[in-house]
Amino acid sequence: MRRLNVVVFLLGLMVPGAALAQFGREWTTSGNDAQRSNWVRTDAKIAPNTLQKAGFAHLWKMKFTNAARQFNALTQAMIMDRLIGYKGFRALVFLSGSADQVIVADSDLARTEWQLTLPGGSSQAGSATCPGGLTSGVTRPTTLSIAPPPSASGATGFGGRGGPAKSDVGKPGEGAVTLARTNPRPAPPAAPRPARSAARPAGGFGAPSAIYALSSNGMLHELNTQNGANVTPPTRFLPGNANAHGLIMSDDLFYVATDGNCGGVADGLWALDIGSKKVTNWKSSKGVAGNVGPALGPDGVLYVATRGGDLVSLTGETLQVKGTYTSGSPFSSSPVVFDHRGKLLVAAATSDGRLHVADAATMNGIAKSEVDSKTVGYNVGALASWQDPSGTRWILVPTASGVSAWKLADTGLQLGWASTEMVAALTPVVMNGVVFAVSSGFKGSARNSQPAVLHAFDGVSGKQLWSSGKTITSFATTGGLSAGASQLYLSTYDGTLYAFGIPIEH
Repeated sequence: MRRLNVVVFLLGLMVPGAALAQFGREWTTSGNDAQRSNWVRTDAKIAPNTLQKAGFAHLWKMKFTNAARQFNALTQAMIMDRLIGYKGFRALVFLSGSADQVIVADSDLARTEWQLTLPGGSSQAGSATCPGGLTSGVTRPTTLSIAPPPSASGATGFGGRGGPAKSDVGKPGEGAVTLARTNPRPAPPAAPRPARSAARPAGGFGAPSAIYALSSNGMLHELNTQNGANVTPPTRFLPGNANAHGLIMSDDLFYVATDGNCGGVADGLWALDIGSKKVTNWKSSKGVAGNVGPALGPDGVLYVATRGGDLVSLTGETLQVKGTYTSGSPFSSSPVVFDHRGKLLVAAATSDGRLHVADAATMNGIAKSEVDSKTVGYNVGALASWQDPSGTRWILVPTASGVSAWKLADTGLQLGWASTEMVAALTPVVMNGVVFAVSSGFKGSARNSQPAVLHAFDGVSGKQLWSSGKTITSFATTGGLSAGASQLYLSTYDGTLYAFGIPIEH
């Protein structure tokens, strides 16, 4: 048994269990989870009452080789907190670059682990609507289940990297833990998905130690986390030169949204069943709103917002329309899905400055906010949603000049607080009750833009707790924030990845 343990350790097939990703230790896809909540529920070190104490700071920055395409540069970082491989214990961040780059960095030591260029990229200049190159971030297997909110004490058993590292290597005499090549789920979804019609091939997609990237020529790549080698041959997902965003994988299904009719690729949603290699498409003549694609419910139902003003629910495998909520105004964000008092709800913002909330089961509207002038005509992109210890549900909307924090009450949506002045705010991240938000500094052109600034606010009161000041030297566009294990990551237009947080002991 000891020999088997050593073999498992050296092969590096162990990655953190889905429970760690489920409760916020790991950022596995755009928006953190299948619901696109941008919420890290707990953390061992970061909280509203600790952030102003000494310790939280800029940790490091790394600049990577990547040619921006229009204003597309580096994507949001994905996080793998505890990998055990042939190089030992690692904490990694994964991101992709517009020049068909996949980049992996060691987040503890601030050094490049590996970087590769995916084949088949185009050298065409592109346009603002269709920038070309790689446009969707990398993703990892993501569970559909919605994690419970933290208790009033903030304790769920899953926080930042505050304790000793643990592995799934068996204890002496017990052998090694069996490592399935499927996407494990720590808790069943609310409504089980029907039995799959096509089984995943043995040893194929779904390896827990893999990441997935969609290159600009429409091929889906399954890459080994430790060296970037193809685990399986690339699979055709889309036609080439699509403007794709929101790549996500759950079970053996992949989803991505396309917008702008780029490369002649129809706007809408695409699903790939990797077992059968079958691709299914739902077309939207009204375009797809937002920048993180579809949000998924715990039963596998997809929710997508359109620029025509429809919020649509679709079946997970066939992409058949289940229901539609019509807002009366174009949507300007991707949807976010959340559980509120035992009911599944979906929310999205519209270009007329309102926030809409619908019942996910019926797609009937249940709340609509007053007009927020700061979001009128603004490309919101994506939302964040979280529940505070008192049970209050918050929905955070990035605006042209900051962040608006809305509370969902029995009487409807109420504005709880608005942040200090920002320039073209990016989607905020909530980490253990702290709202982190970025003033992107983007003003329509590189010449007119100014450096980005990271801010931290108390999620309930809106009080500013911290600011990065002049630390960041470029503006931000496509990167966005991601967070985990007491650290946050932001990529900027000039190809730099910044890390902020509380350093761990080595």
